[in-house]
Amino acid sequence: MLARTRTLAIVGVDAVPVDVEIDIHRGLPAFSLVGLPDAAVREARERVRAALVNCGFDFPLQRITASLAPADLRKAGPGFDLAIATAIMIASERLPGEALERWWLAGELALDGTIRPLPGILAMAERVEREGAGGLAVAAPNAAEAGLVERLAVAPLTSLHDLVALAAGEIAAPPPPASSPVPAKPLPDLADLKGQPSLRRGLEVAAAGGHAALVVGPPGAGKSLAARRLPSILPPLSRREAIEATKIASVAGQPCRDGVLARRPFRAPHHTISPAGLVGGGSPPRPGEITLAHRGVLFLDELGEFARPALEALRQPLEDGAVTISRARGSVRFPASFQLFAAANPCPCGHGDGSPRCSCSADRVRAYAARLSGALADRFDLALAVEQPSAAALDGDPGESSDVVAGRVIGAREAQRERLGEDRTNASMSDHEIAALTDLDEDARARLIDGHASSRLSGRGWTRVIKVARTCADLAGSRSVGADHVDEALSMRRRGAR
Repeated sequence: MLARTRTLAIVGVDAVPVDVEIDIHRGLPAFSLVGLPDAAVREARERVRAALVNCGFDFPLQRITASLAPADLRKAGPGFDLAIATAIMIASERLPGEALERWWLAGELALDGTIRPLPGILAMAERVEREGAGGLAVAAPNAAEAGLVERLAVAPLTSLHDLVALAAGEIAAPPPPASSPVPAKPLPDLADLKGQPSLRRGLEVAAAGGHAALVVGPPGAGKSLAARRLPSILPPLSRREAIEATKIASVAGQPCRDGVLARRPFRAPHHTISPAGLVGGGSPPRPGEITLAHRGVLFLDELGEFARPALEALRQPLEDGAVTISRARGSVRFPASFQLFAAANPCPCGHGDGSPRCSCSADRVRAYAARLSGALADRFDLALAVEQPSAAALDGDPGESSDVVAGRVIGAREAQRERLGEDRTNASMSDHEIAALTDLDEDARARLIDGHASSRLSGRGWTRVIKVARTCADLAGSRSVGADHVDEALSMRRRGAR
């Protein structure tokens, strides 16, 4: 007897259809599984057998062959259990195949027949909806996540017994989840950052234009404090951005139980992270921190302590907004449109070369600075040097709150949306868009040429100054870029080292 069901495999952050074919015929009892399964998939034979028996179903004492197609796609994880068990029940005439033909199935089986949730269900649901027909049967805890995809029928299952009810049409679809849950706790407020007007302004410009920023200064100057308040002044996620971020979190095993993510991701990996942990890798390839920060912020604290190979791996994703992991059997592309915010000390001891408190030799300072290559440093739109605030500044009144600054940021982002399109920022402008959409007046061009000579800007640095100047103009509500906007952009690209 031959039976077929459909399920999905996660490749990168997307789902790929997989056909499960079961053939049961006479012969010595055996259970073969083919189609490039990994160890977790091969162990499905034991889980499926135990689950069927413990739920009161007969397990066929015949020769069973299970094929997972396409055969050249490596299969990983326990998510094929439910589809395999269902196909066996259909092939052994325990379930009507016609009634379940429209359903895609995804779930892991416990030995008692309970269906366990899987990561990546949102990606699977999107793929089923794109296929144009059918519904998705998942573990009950995954139903709310799958329900985020509109116009998709979702069947929540708790155990193999529910397959009988599903075939009879007795499984009710869950209510749609809330699309924007209320955050559990408020974000840190920018008003906490005192005595750093230049850093506050740089943070606002970076948020408004989506610019990568590097802040250099001694410990206690407010670098980390500022970085952790950046999400509080960023505009809220659009519906499309929220779905993208939620899908990535789900694939990484960090699903949002209450619906889509309500906040932009904020990732702050430790400086001991490997290149694969930062940009992605492994077998099969898994998303790294830059993908988990997609549509959000990646904060690298103590930048000089990161391994240079890990930092150099950031160069291509910063330019392309994605990273491609290549292996012998193919390549996987991960989205990585993130905003980079980095903080560094001026030297290993942190006090700065030339300070009476600095104990670092010239060789140590040069070696420390060399960890950040010129090619990577050139990719920061903003480079700010800060000092420790005075006691008077720390004891003074707080600055503007995050809500006030966020209002200006949202206004600037709206101007960019009208000029560039949805979910685009000035930081993502191409050379053609810079020439066509950045209206530099004569004084601004003269200042830019003078700044090129005095700051020795590279070609990349030239375009980045223009992008930042365009953001400064957007914050000021100006349609054209003036000399004062260029001056401000140039002042935010001088950190002493480069």
